[in-house]
Amino acid sequence: MSELETVAELAKRRGFFFQTAESYGGVGGFFTYGPQGSALKRNVEDRWRDRFVTRAGNMEVSAPDVMPEPVFEASGHLDGFDDMIVECPECDASHRADHLVEDNSEYEDAEALGIERVADLLGELDIACPDCCTPLAGESVEEFNLMFGTDIGPGSSQPGYLRPETAQGIFTEFPRLKEYARGQLPFGVAQIGDAYRNEIAPRRGLIRVRAFTQAELEQFIDPAEDEPDIESVADVELPLYSATAQEGDGKQETYTVREAVEEGVIESEWIAYYLGLARDWYDAIGIDMDRFRYRQHKAGERAHYAADCWDAETELDGEWVEVTGFAYRSDYDLTNHAEATGDTFTVFKQYDEPKTVERPSVDPDMATLGPEFGGQAGAVADALDALAAAGPDAFDGETVAVEVDGESVEVDADVANFEVETVTEAGEHITPHVVEPSFGIGRLFYSVLVHSYETDEVDGEERTYLSLPAELAPTFACVVPLVSNEPAIVEQAERAREQLREAGLAVAYDESGAIGRRYRRQDEIGTPVCVTVDHETIEKEPTSVTVRDRDTTAQARIPVEELQECLLALRAGTDFADLLERDTVTPL
Repeated sequence: MSELETVAELAKRRGFFFQTAESYGGVGGFFTYGPQGSALKRNVEDRWRDRFVTRAGNMEVSAPDVMPEPVFEASGHLDGFDDMIVECPECDASHRADHLVEDNSEYEDAEALGIERVADLLGELDIACPDCCTPLAGESVEEFNLMFGTDIGPGSSQPGYLRPETAQGIFTEFPRLKEYARGQLPFGVAQIGDAYRNEIAPRRGLIRVRAFTQAELEQFIDPAEDEPDIESVADVELPLYSATAQEGDGKQETYTVREAVEEGVIESEWIAYYLGLARDWYDAIGIDMDRFRYRQHKAGERAHYAADCWDAETELDGEWVEVTGFAYRSDYDLTNHAEATGDTFTVFKQYDEPKTVERPSVDPDMATLGPEFGGQAGAVADALDALAAAGPDAFDGETVAVEVDGESVEVDADVANFEVETVTEAGEHITPHVVEPSFGIGRLFYSVLVHSYETDEVDGEERTYLSLPAELAPTFACVVPLVSNEPAIVEQAERAREQLREAGLAVAYDESGAIGRRYRRQDEIGTPVCVTVDHETIEKEPTSVTVRDRDTTAQARIPVEELQECLLALRAGTDFADLLERDTVTPL
């Protein structure tokens, strides 16, 4: 089996994830997280929240999964959130055209080639339908919008969509959120929630699905003044695969954050800052840094809103998979929502001292414009106002030319009533720019599982275990009575279980089968330690139990009165070998 197939089999058998509604035949692109998976996923989310919300001093919101159609008109998703689809003329199956090209060629990012070139490649590469083997040469490649549509309310209801990203739930609320930030830039707003994309061809387990969890941070900044704390991450080493390297025979190279900024490999200091901050976070949650890189988007593959974008990618089964996108969204979203709603998506930036400025303005004579231009008079007045701000020299002549509905019209200069006023300003309204790290929790979850999957040999038998970081493990400890038919041992084991749970530890209890098999079951779900209650526990003083380390299988006897303290230290990151240095701990 492939690496992903092996992990998928373990995940289903041990309760990490499995296809939704299998009794009904399942639905492509939808997965249910089981008991172990839900706990692991929640722990990944908690670690993200700790790093990017709590310790970063950012706000967190929770917006609805459904939003009205005008939101996505303004955001550009109705027109620009598309993938390439080709339909088989024989079996009517739909396929992602660029993925077919990638699967049958050396192209790593066929989406960047454009629809026409991808359509040509279907023929040049003799690509056939994966389902029925019918050649796809000459078949039309079309754009397919990925959003799930729905209706809001009964009857003549309002059209809406399941959100394809959580970000719009933050942008639409900016006029209120800026008040919570007291109008002071920079500030960040985060959200962890589900998003939905009607993928053409879901595949490869949790890698391409139709319902998934995102953890997104929108960092609102003044691009003219706000700078990130680059020094705090300056020496973090980044494995970078730039757009320039991808175009030629270049390769991935390692730069420190400082070097990447100084040499212009990463243009935005904010993007560089978050790449550095996130790199250490990935390492902490168990991503194998030998199977990790940052890849810059080429111009043809950037999202419609992104001025620059880098992906964090992990290697899974020999292929690179995006787990996070770091995008510089400029003022695209806030400007579009302001134009669509008329609301104020700006912040007031106060000057250190008031400034005296000259401000050109017009006061059109509507009594003249009305009869001359009729229904267009208002548009002509607006065009004059815009021209006064953008090109005041245009009013130097006897007439002024403006464009209305694609046509040029002339207005007498004296009708425009142009003048330049001298005003004193205390500040100005600016539209913030946005830097967005967007994390795919499901893909990170999958990467952690795959990268932590290990096999070794114990007592002549092959052993499978997940080397999950202690803080991430779904179950931190399992209490096992050596035998289940002696009440004193069982009672002591149950007491230990309850005491550890009271301390806030996720603790399982297992008294079924041979002790070795119980250890193996816990190893396979990544439980860091097993606590064994045996005859020595109830027969000797001081009372002690055996604690076994998952990764090394090393064991030690620990006094019961110190058990809680020792396990809390292990969960906080203390190495098991360091625990053995305690005077009261006896290695076995």
